[in-house]
Amino acid sequence: MANIVFNVALGRLAHYASLPATNDALIMVPLEASGLVADSTMRDYDTLDAILAGASNEQTSNMTRKTLASVSVTVDDANDRVNIDAADVTWTGATGNAIGAVVVCYDPDTTGGTDADLIPLTKHDVTMTPDGSDFTLTIADFARASSAA
Repeated sequence: MANIVFNVALGRLAHYASLPATNDALIMVPLEASGLVADSTMRDYDTLDAILAGASNEQTSNMTRKTLASVSVTVDDANDRVNIDAADVTWTGATGNAIGAVVVCYDPDTTGGTDADLIPLTKHDVTMTPDGSDFTLTIADFARASSAA
């Protein structure tokens, strides 16, 4: 489950996760543990470009960005919320610097654009030191949106 929802995504999380456009996707970006900014700072970034322009670094040794598959948005009337889920993500032969978090971003057009176009939705704390083995990040409802009533 997400540790933070970025301010820019509040109220729009379920919409973005429903993948409303023709060539859109949710992209998971691994961030290095070293230099990771505090949640209170990170939540104010409005683009992936802004996140990476600060002290936080993307882990790019071989733990590349992953497109989330099997994304589903389910209305849960019994609990007054929306559950957003995706298939687990695996990095094969993971190497490089330690991971401290992953950020899930909405990419409005996978056929072009830059990190300035990617909208950060959620940040998930992850503690992982790549050692050459496969690493699977289990996703169980990566986010839930509910009313503040």
